[in-house]
Amino acid sequence: MRVSSITNNFLKNRYFLRTLEKISEHGTSFSAGAALFFSTAVRPFAINSTPNVEKENKQYAISNSIASGLLKFGIIESVALPVELAIKKIDRNPENFLKPETMKGLSPRAYKMITQILKLSIGFLTAVPKSVMTVALIPVIMDKMFDNKISSGRSNQSQNLNGKNPNFTGNIFIKPVAKILNNEKIQKWALKYEKSDKDIAKHITAGTDVLLTATSVYQTNKSKDIKENRKKALIYNNVISTGITIGGGYTLDSLIKDKTNEFLAKFKVLNSGDPKLAKYVEGINIIRPALIFAFIYYGVLPMFSTYIAERIDKFVNSHSEKC
Repeated sequence: MRVSSITNNFLKNRYFLRTLEKISEHGTSFSAGAALFFSTAVRPFAINSTPNVEKENKQYAISNSIASGLLKFGIIESVALPVELAIKKIDRNPENFLKPETMKGLSPRAYKMITQILKLSIGFLTAVPKSVMTVALIPVIMDKMFDNKISSGRSNQSQNLNGKNPNFTGNIFIKPVAKILNNEKIQKWALKYEKSDKDIAKHITAGTDVLLTATSVYQTNKSKDIKENRKKALIYNNVISTGITIGGGYTLDSLIKDKTNEFLAKFKVLNSGDPKLAKYVEGINIIRPALIFAFIYYGVLPMFSTYIAERIDKFVNSHSEKC
């Protein structure tokens, strides 16, 4: 009974609820921030701890992780922040931006689903430029961190790619966001699938990872600043990491599905009278896949993917020489 009482108090704690509200409003920023921490600290440590892997292959994998985290945060934040601010302004004064029929016909859950997709889609839409710049930044990090002078000089242009965010107010995004929300076809789609809102973040995260990896493979293969004998190991590492992360993430999420539903049901009952309940639930639905994918991709997987990638690279090279 004591444990249950503590849990109930925590789930109703105003600081906890405030955190969920903030994550709901800045879901993309939360995911990018988590990725920044894990990719620049946790994943490099895991890669460096991998036994029986050539030092330079480790360095490339670490550089790739750091570049990816920095650019994901920089690029996404420069676009995500104004979109999130625009949605927040519409949330506060919907009557100023939405049609009366939109406010009447669109349920709170369907509305949250549309705005969540708008915020999380930024990662997907910026995946290609982010991946292109990540590959360009790898040689720069190799030079600076490991004193490995392999770049031709062209990559120095990438040093400022993770620069400061522009000072956006979000005003220029309000009209396009409101236009999407007022679209009848989008409203009908959201109302039809609103009960699937808890899986939106998971699906968008997986789709973004696939696009990022595909672009990274292409850019790495054609890069003139990455050593030819290191490209394949880096490519194998990225493909293996993404494949296992998505497969493992969906599997783990499925295994805890019942427990998650029980938790959400209990949470909704405890906070049933709170007008911000929809935002709290959205925050939980953003946290769940973000932490699951991050735990697998940045914490558990790096040692396995780095080791397996090098074994595959050596196996392919040895058989190519025989042929």
